[in-house]
Amino acid sequence: MEKANVYFTDLRALPGTSLQMKLERLMRKAGIADIDFENKFTAIKIHFGEPGNLSYLRPNYAKTVADVVKSLGGRPFLTDCNTLYVGRRKNALDHLEAAYENGFSPFSTGCHVIIGDGLKGTDEVAVPVENGEYVKEAKIGRAIMEADVFIALSHFKGHESAGFGGCIKNIGMGCGSRAGKMEQHNSGKPSVREEACVGCRMCAKVCAHDAISYDENRHAHIDHTRCVGCGRCLGMCNFDAIYNANYHANSLLNKKMAEYTKAVVSGRPCFYINLVMDISPYCDCHAENDLPILPDIGMFASFDPVALDQACVDACNAQTPIPGSILDEHLHDGKHDANGDHFHNTTPESEWESCLEHACKIGLGSREYHLIEVK
Repeated sequence: MEKANVYFTDLRALPGTSLQMKLERLMRKAGIADIDFENKFTAIKIHFGEPGNLSYLRPNYAKTVADVVKSLGGRPFLTDCNTLYVGRRKNALDHLEAAYENGFSPFSTGCHVIIGDGLKGTDEVAVPVENGEYVKEAKIGRAIMEADVFIALSHFKGHESAGFGGCIKNIGMGCGSRAGKMEQHNSGKPSVREEACVGCRMCAKVCAHDAISYDENRHAHIDHTRCVGCGRCLGMCNFDAIYNANYHANSLLNKKMAEYTKAVVSGRPCFYINLVMDISPYCDCHAENDLPILPDIGMFASFDPVALDQACVDACNAQTPIPGSILDEHLHDGKHDANGDHFHNTTPESEWESCLEHACKIGLGSREYHLIEVK
């Protein structure tokens, strides 16, 4: 496959310009105007952020994207699907309230918010996956599949299961209905190292399925008949007491995410944007956020989601970790391999290579790219 074009702009905004102006310039240089938007429903997939988290993308960026779409004749809406876990985004009413609380409203963004899989996360479409090895029919939120044009506006950051969360994570996992998310997560279920567990009960607080209990010694135990393998407890544990006994689970998750992404984007015009800033170690699904692991880098855009994520991870791995971050701590504790992979060193149980490798294999895109800087 030929090298894809990935466009990049840094976050310098001198007097007379702004980051929103730079984002619009990036989108136009990357060729978004080549898409026929005229009177087309356009889904802008974004993560609205779990209330309490402050690293999610600000709604100002969503407004910029919506305004560009409208200037080209399109009819944009912001969208995401409901979650599996405990939180304020597992049904459409709570999800909308969370989005509004975090600033995503028609008044601030210039377009409506539609929860893609409906009130209870069950309004889905079974979409065939071309070349799918693990998923034959992906369960995708109906409103997302009914859009004529699809745009992913993604916060590029770390992730406790996928290694990093970027374009493919935002699309593949984010566009899945609740059943679709469960299908992607069910390949692996974590276990507990009793000798490391301190009984803080933080893991149980984030478990949506009541799968975690405690014995008389205050040690956690995970009931695999209830657990769906979402990995929230893994990200919450500060004592390395929870681990994934299935070493292939994260690889399978990543491959399924790539196949779900293929289902979402096939057969219609798509455009992809990654904002590499506030690079938190974990997903914006957390109701909190830790110190970023890396400095802010910039904004990237492409018609190729694989090349886009590859360019972003390459840019991240070229950076120096922020002192005091969990990544910095891991690189100095003598337990982690300073191999240059910042995301694996942040969460050693994770890996991301399998996602991009499988995405290439099924024809989603190319890992080879030309990086074109936009001033």
